Amino acid sequence: MSILREDLARVYSLAEGGPIARSFECFRQPGTHAVVVFRYGQWLLKQPLILRLFLEPIYLYLDHRLHAKWGIQILRRATIGPGFYIGHYGGIFIAEGTVVGRHCSVSQDVTIGISGEGARRGCPVIGDNVYVAPGAKINGKIRVGNNARIGPNAVVTKDVPDNALVHTRQAQVVVFPTRYGSASGSAPAR
Repeated sequence: MSILREDLARVYSLAEGGPIARSFECFRQPGTHAVVVFRYGQWLLKQPLILRLFLEPIYLYLDHRLHAKWGIQILRRATIGPGFYIGHYGGIFIAEGTVVGRHCSVSQDVTIGISGEGARRGCPVIGDNVYVAPGAKINGKIRVGNNARIGPNAVVTKDVPDNALVHTRQAQVVVFPTRYGSASGSAPAR
């Protein structure tokens, strides 16, 4: 359970305020709940069958609550290193074959999953100290290097080297509507 201790220490170090406020902030975060349930599920997989029979319903209930209430699904057969941090909750999915390194941070609406066909089918391997911004999608049998930053709404389907920044192109206005709503200057049909 030292991995869970390191996860909680990271959440505590990122919280603001005094010791009591930081402790309160840590334990009310849905991301903290998700990490605790994930670590519990992993621990449970290593236990004898008789113990799993009694404790599995608790895990299934807690995991279901995470899905239903906060939209977080981290499959317990994923491999996630210590110091994992979920900054904001909602729309987070991490597939079971995914490998995530130490001290990684994930924001809301992030998908890290399986993709590809044949020999290219698989899940990502993500290095240490990686930040995945809101809306990012990392799919397929790829490697994301250490200290990489995946920007908002980026779709990553190819390898990313160490210390890289991946982002989408800046949004561009394609049509400039007139006062009446159409680009050509004519009034809209009624």
